[in-house]
Amino acid sequence: MNQATLELDTPPADAIDRVGFDIGWDHAHHGLVPPAELLHAGTPVCQGWMAGRAVFGHRVLATQRATRQWLQLRLLAWRRGIAFECQQVTPHYLAQIHVASCPVLRLPLGGAAADASAVAVERLNPEAGYAAGNLAVLSRQAALAREGVGLHEAMRHAQRAAWGGEPVADLDAAAWWRLAALRSYATPLPFHEAARLPLAVLPPNRVRLLNAPQGLQALVTLQFATPGWSTRTRAMAEMLPEHTVRHDFNLFIGALAPRALEAGQDPLVLRRALEDAWLHERVQRRWQHFVLSLGEAGVEALLARATAQGLAPVRTLSHAPAQATEGWALAEGGRAPQAWVSRRLLPPRRP
Repeated sequence: MNQATLELDTPPADAIDRVGFDIGWDHAHHGLVPPAELLHAGTPVCQGWMAGRAVFGHRVLATQRATRQWLQLRLLAWRRGIAFECQQVTPHYLAQIHVASCPVLRLPLGGAAADASAVAVERLNPEAGYAAGNLAVLSRQAALAREGVGLHEAMRHAQRAAWGGEPVADLDAAAWWRLAALRSYATPLPFHEAARLPLAVLPPNRVRLLNAPQGLQALVTLQFATPGWSTRTRAMAEMLPEHTVRHDFNLFIGALAPRALEAGQDPLVLRRALEDAWLHERVQRRWQHFVLSLGEAGVEALLARATAQGLAPVRTLSHAPAQATEGWALAEGGRAPQAWVSRRLLPPRRP
């Protein structure tokens, strides 16, 4: 077979940013064109795109919404010097985490990129990279509201909005609690701090819960999402070591159950009712009394045992701490190593 040497106007190999080159290459592989400001020979993205076009020509792969989203997300991460874990964060992964409505504002998602309802794939922990377990889909409005707001500040906003009865930064108390919950799932917290947070929003698909109390919260709450919850919660109570702790658990179930029963069988209505139940003082009080009495070791043991016995109503994977945050670049604060960043190529900040 005859082979030809492909000559491209490229800078020396050590000057090419491999990540940017690969992004350009994948654009060409899917028959897509990178943003215009990157289409000059000085950018690694253009180098990769030109090389890809020469290799693939018109033999390109099919492109779907998730593929475009994947490439846009990689470009954003590359431009801002944020770590992006490519092995697990794929178009298929992004399709799996897609949702029809914003988990914070509960409004349908869609529309142009500048719309409040536009889809935004966000890192739950901004001190970590774009990696599996740290990503969720929000509305652009919710994403803007959380920008620069840490977990404890979101909790203070929620408390202010609840006490004053007025929105804070255009979000009501429940929305701020949902933002705080989302941030907390991907943030390692001390046991007592995680145990006191309300589960104001059920964990989105593929999000990894780094704190055992929240894992137990989610497991127990999701019991009510499918028939047979009474049998399953009784089985969990029997796993508890002491009669007093079992009594505390049953009181907690008794506080949560009426909210589920009142909601009926519609899955979306039931899900939101379960989330809202966590903002009721009685549910929170019963939960904290139970979980703080059980203790950190007891929570981890109950969670492991219930999962092993198949009491989780949805598919659940248990990760070791190091495995759960693999590829998150937590030690680097989410920054990409030796990232190629040029300020003149950064997109404008969202208003």
